[in-house]
Amino acid sequence: AQSENILGYFVNVERIPNSCRHPPNHISLKDRKIHVNLSMACYRLSISAYNEAGESPRAIYIVPEFSATDLPGQIHVKSQGTNAVVTWTPEYNPKCFVVDWGTGKEDMHMKIITTTTGNFTLGNLQPYKLYKIMVHASDVCQCESFIRHEETFGVTHFYSVEGVPRTGPTNVTVLNITKHSALVMWTEIAAEDRLGFLQGYRISYTDSSMKKSPAITLNSSTTSYHLTGLKKKTTYRVQISGFTNAGEGPLTPSQPFSTPKYGTVEPLCICITQHEP
Repeated sequence: AQSENILGYFVNVERIPNSCRHPPNHISLKDRKIHVNLSMACYRLSISAYNEAGESPRAIYIVPEFSATDLPGQIHVKSQGTNAVVTWTPEYNPKCFVVDWGTGKEDMHMKIITTTTGNFTLGNLQPYKLYKIMVHASDVCQCESFIRHEETFGVTHFYSVEGVPRTGPTNVTVLNITKHSALVMWTEIAAEDRLGFLQGYRISYTDSSMKKSPAITLNSSTTSYHLTGLKKKTTYRVQISGFTNAGEGPLTPSQPFSTPKYGTVEPLCICITQHEP
């Protein structure tokens, strides 16, 4: 009902992070929609309405992250302990590059590079943390205006130092158990527990005589496996671990299951017909 009294809207577009320390881009409009061309950097939008009496409280909106597979450039990162050397080969020579890096939206850093050498050294990096780095190209390098002109060149992720997973996968369950097979399923290791790029999983299982079968190695996108060649009427215990380039993480607690003595029995229907004497 109060919309009839609204004279227009104020929209502030603020880059995160913003090392320029200048006020956000301030846009005034009459309509309730706006089209803005943004790079893949993080942005915060604040929207308010105004009338003759003043301005309303602001609604805050964080532009969600999205992935793009058709970016023009590739970024290469070479870790050197707590430092990392970032290189890229531009398709053209813009006036400057804008580099964003960090472990998340609340921990992002930004630097404007006015050279065309295509390299940058990051320092004071934490081990076992997943970093995101973005490189944007811009032909306008004045601090107060480049945000509106930058275009994302490339995005990549890296660890300065990789570790082994701190835990194994969760929710390990065994289903569809037959005399000689069983289906093992699990939930992937959470990103914050990987401490490195997850390369895959290893499944190991033992029978009731404590005879251990050879470990089965699977890729990181797999979350189920069909065990075959099992012995009937036998109790097994299965465990799973994840591994990165740094090594293998801990095994999950053993999950027991038992194979039956007999296979699945189909229901048998017996029809009895009574004959009169």
